[in-house]
Amino acid sequence: MIITDLKEIDSAEYKFRLLTTDEGRFSGLPGVMLTVTDILLEMDPTSVSEGERVTLRCRTKCTVGLNATYIWYKNGQRLNNPITSYNSLILDPVSSEDAGNYSCGVEGFERILSPEETLTVRYGPKNTSVSVSPSGEIVEGSSVTLTCSSDANPPVDKYTWYKKNGASMTGPEKTYNFTTISSEDSGEYYCGAENKYGRLNSSSVSVDVQYDPKNTSVSISPSGEIVEGSSVTLTCSSDANPPV
Repeated sequence: MIITDLKEIDSAEYKFRLLTTDEGRFSGLPGVMLTVTDILLEMDPTSVSEGERVTLRCRTKCTVGLNATYIWYKNGQRLNNPITSYNSLILDPVSSEDAGNYSCGVEGFERILSPEETLTVRYGPKNTSVSVSPSGEIVEGSSVTLTCSSDANPPVDKYTWYKKNGASMTGPEKTYNFTTISSEDSGEYYCGAENKYGRLNSSSVSVDVQYDPKNTSVSISPSGEIVEGSSVTLTCSSDANPPV
């Protein structure tokens, strides 16, 4: 007799009965007791803020010996050298990297693991950065989008945009759009990302707008009276990017 996908409800006393061709009946007495135990993972608490303490306890109804070694898994991968206290895994202080799905088991019984429990960690913005689209050459008159990205839980709910050494910018959105960018928009830009657990500014990125020559003019040196036979220099000046 083979039982597949064994469950705790399969625990019972099992006996067999033998029937013969002349209506004889024989029962296997006494029967055999099958006790199916389960391994459970208790997580306290299951949702925390970064820096708090989380305790995971592995419990089983079966007798596994006084020196049982408990094993721990995160997202299906066995943890190496976790901080434990007999049958407990301690995460103190917990970090955003600790978020994930956990299960546990007993050394020597690796095929029997507890159901997974999910740990959710709340934290303020991290790795805040700004990207520029298009990423190549920016020509005056074109459309340019700045995007602020940040890792946070819960997700960032407020963005702030800044231009270095320039006027303050408005717009609480994840993106900042230049519909028709001009040469005056060249400069260094950065953003701030914020949720209820913190705030973090990005490093700055450079927006270099290229444009055709402007304000072309000629100057004469010397600028005063010019005497016949003297040296005179004419200089043509123009504002352009790249330079003329």
